[in-house]
Amino acid sequence: MVAGPMMTTTRKPSDGLLRDEAAFRILKDAVVARTGHHYYDDKDDLLWERLAKRLRAAGVRTVQDYLARLGSPEAGEAEWNALEAEITIGETFFFRFAEQFEALRRRILPAIIERNRETRRIRIWSAGCSTGAEAYSVAIVLRELLGDDISEWSVGVVGTDINDDVLAAARQATYGKWTLRSMPPEDRARWFTAPGPDGPWTLKPAFRGLAHFERHNLVSLAEGASPLQFTGFDLILCRNVLIYFHADAVARIVTGLADCLAPEGWLLVGHAEASPAFVGALDAVELPGTMAFRPKGALRTGGVAPADVPAAPAPIVAPDQRVRPGPARTGSAAERARRSTPPALRPGPLPRSLDPAPAAGGAEALARLRETADRGDLVGGLALAAQALAAEPANPALFYYRGLIARAQDQAAEAEAAFRRAIYLDRSFVMAHYQLGLLLTGRGDLGGGRRALRNAAALAAALPADAELPEGDGMTAGALRTLARLTMSPVA
Repeated sequence: MVAGPMMTTTRKPSDGLLRDEAAFRILKDAVVARTGHHYYDDKDDLLWERLAKRLRAAGVRTVQDYLARLGSPEAGEAEWNALEAEITIGETFFFRFAEQFEALRRRILPAIIERNRETRRIRIWSAGCSTGAEAYSVAIVLRELLGDDISEWSVGVVGTDINDDVLAAARQATYGKWTLRSMPPEDRARWFTAPGPDGPWTLKPAFRGLAHFERHNLVSLAEGASPLQFTGFDLILCRNVLIYFHADAVARIVTGLADCLAPEGWLLVGHAEASPAFVGALDAVELPGTMAFRPKGALRTGGVAPADVPAAPAPIVAPDQRVRPGPARTGSAAERARRSTPPALRPGPLPRSLDPAPAAGGAEALARLRETADRGDLVGGLALAAQALAAEPANPALFYYRGLIARAQDQAAEAEAAFRRAIYLDRSFVMAHYQLGLLLTGRGDLGGGRRALRNAAALAAALPADAELPEGDGMTAGALRTLARLTMSPVA
């Protein structure tokens, strides 16, 4: 594998596994080449934790032996699939990116329905679907838009991922509280069934039956080798996936996605993912609070002015702006659409930091904390937060994450203490004030909630409207001011 003599270092962890650095680099390069993901470029220790699990499962002690296993004609492909499942990051929850779902229910899906009334056929692709929350969220909105007429339509939502484990979970359509954290109880009761008040919750067949899931690697788009059936989609969602690829691969994948769209189809990506790579293949459409992309020429038939695409790629983050939707149009379809959008007053997702990257140790700790919570292990997430805080007791971001996880566990007192500690350490921490305000308001402390929300709005007002807030998961100062004002209005 490595020709000629070379200097290597070997680490021997306490579990007896041997990490030869030269072999580890070869394996890391192979992982990136196979998956296209560059998330682990600066996270060697985190990657090693994932790899070590597979070494133990495969019964080998060295990276060299594991490379041999991956290259085996008999066991190699199965082991690659298991490794991809171990290292793939799949943070997901229902109705993620509220303003995009507002655009879907008000503009995009109604336009698709109207255009396809003769064929009564709709095809949607959720690329990088993880455990299926995105695909099922679209299915819920689409079914409620079509209402009783859905029996006369052929609707297909396909979710794809390279992780066989998450695909199996998606097919089960059963979720815990963390994945449903953006969903009000009344909507959860309409769409899901559960054996008891604490779940888990299983999506009802009327929605579940609209989606199916299969294995697909987006790298195949970059290589021009995607299956023939991946064409003619009315809508493709590829959100917070492209941020893990290098720019040259993104350009090829975007071209491939454009080829998979119907002539008047729509593409939605994450807020941080629009870049000049889109210009050659797609036109941008500006929608309230978000942006979509369409094949060249589609805008001329749709009566929509094109939008400007950012001149440079955005930072690698996973933003989630949350703006309360405006008044719904009258009519049964609009009313059904209104019910399918969760309100803005809800716990936020576990965010990606927008601050300058902390020291390597802190970055690794935060990554482990987020991944643990994203897997639904909230108890483990709190334990990791406590461990990280023992090493960095003055880190306000860690207290903020601790508060978010505690709130998702319905541990209101612990969440309040964590948010207040984050504010004590950093009085200008806008998102900590905001989350504290949501928490207190939800507990009935309307005066305390108003004060915290007012503080958040005042701090945001001192910033440019388009400035992204630290730990805000892409929320801008202007969006937070609007959201805080609307949140305070019922208790004014």
